[in-house]
Amino acid sequence: MRPPQLSLLLKDHGKGESFEMLITRGASHSFLAHYSPPSSPKTLISPLLPKRRRLFSSLLPPSFSSSHSSVARRTLGRRNSTMGASSAVRGSAQKLENADELIDSVETFIFDCDGVIWKGDSLIDGVPETLDMLRSKGKRLVFVTNNSTKSRKQYGKKFETLGLSVGEEEIFASSFAAAAYLKSIDFPKDKKVYVIGEDGILKELELAGFQYLGGPADGEKKIELKPGFYMEHDENVGAVVVGFDRYFNYYKVQYGTLCIRENPGCLFIATNRDAVTHLTDAQEWAGGGSMVGSLCGSTQREPIVVGKPSTFMMDYLSNKFGILKSQICMVGDRLDTDILFGQNGGCKTLLVLSGVTTLQMLQSPNNSIQPDLYTNKISDFVTLKAATV
Repeated sequence: MRPPQLSLLLKDHGKGESFEMLITRGASHSFLAHYSPPSSPKTLISPLLPKRRRLFSSLLPPSFSSSHSSVARRTLGRRNSTMGASSAVRGSAQKLENADELIDSVETFIFDCDGVIWKGDSLIDGVPETLDMLRSKGKRLVFVTNNSTKSRKQYGKKFETLGLSVGEEEIFASSFAAAAYLKSIDFPKDKKVYVIGEDGILKELELAGFQYLGGPADGEKKIELKPGFYMEHDENVGAVVVGFDRYFNYYKVQYGTLCIRENPGCLFIATNRDAVTHLTDAQEWAGGGSMVGSLCGSTQREPIVVGKPSTFMMDYLSNKFGILKSQICMVGDRLDTDILFGQNGGCKTLLVLSGVTTLQMLQSPNNSIQPDLYTNKISDFVTLKAATV
C-alpha cells in the first residue's frame, strides 16, 4: 500500500506501447506528470488527466491558478528523476570501437559542455579537431549545459575565447531554458520573476521580456533578526527561478520561500539539480542542486526542473530543428543528468570519461544508468577513425 504515490498505466493504442505515469502527492504539494507521445492516442484511460497538448508534457503544482494551468500543461518535459528509461533493464555499456558506425547512424550530436568540451576554463584536448570533423560530415552540433550562470550570448563568447566557432543558436543553457519555459506557458508579462541565481538567468529573462528582481544584487542583502521583525516581499512575484548561485545567502532563501508559500499560484522553477559542478579543473564544487535543495526544504515543494534530465530542452530542440530523436546522440560526462536526459528523450547515448564519471563508477553494481556506449573523450572520434584506416 503506497498512500503517497498512485501509479497509472496508460496505453497508446496507436503504437501499442505502455507507459507508467506517477502521481505524487504531499501534505502541501502535489504534481501531475503525463506523457505526450508524438502522435495522439486514440484513448485516454484516466479522467484524471487533462486534454493532451501538442508539444510537451507537464509537472505543475496544484496551487497554480487555472488561468495559467491550462497553457502550462502544454510544455514541460518529464520530471527530473530516474523514472522512465533508467528504470528499464539495460545491459552493460559497450566501449566505443567503431566511431564511423556511430557517426553515420545519427544526424545530430548534442554535447554537454562542462567535462566534455572544457573543464573550468581549460579546453579538453582534441575538441576543435573533433568538432571540425563532425561538421565536415554534415552533422548538426548542439551544445546543452545545465550551468545557468551565463546566457547563450555569454557562452558564445566563452566558446570564442577557447578558439571554437559556435553560433548562439547552437547553444542551449538552462538559463535560456527557464525563460523559454515561462514563454511556453504564456507566463503573464505583468507578473514578476524572483531569481536566485546569477547574471545568465537575468539576461535571458530580459531578452524574453519578463520583469525580474533578485539575482546577484540580493547577495549583499542581510536580515537583521530582532524582536518583531517582519520581512516584506513582492506579492506580484509569480515565479521563483533557482539556479547555481555563488552569492547565495539567507536573505534569498527567505525571500524565495515567502514568494512560493504565500503568493497564490507562484511557480518554483529549478534550472537543474546537479549535485556538483566544475568551477575549476582542480576539483568538484557544490552545484545548483544545493541551492534548489534549500528551497525544497523551506517550502516543502518540489520544483519544476527545466534542465537535464528533464526532457523540456530535448523537446524544444527537436521541435525547433525538426529533428527525429532517434537521429540524435547525446554525449555527456554525467550519468544522472546527461545520459538520463538522452535516454528519457529516446536518443542514443555516449558517456565520456573526461569529466565527472569514472570507469569504476560506470561499472559499479550500484549504478543502474547504462549508456549505449562509452569512451575516454570526444577526440576518440578522430583517433578511432585513424586507427581503422
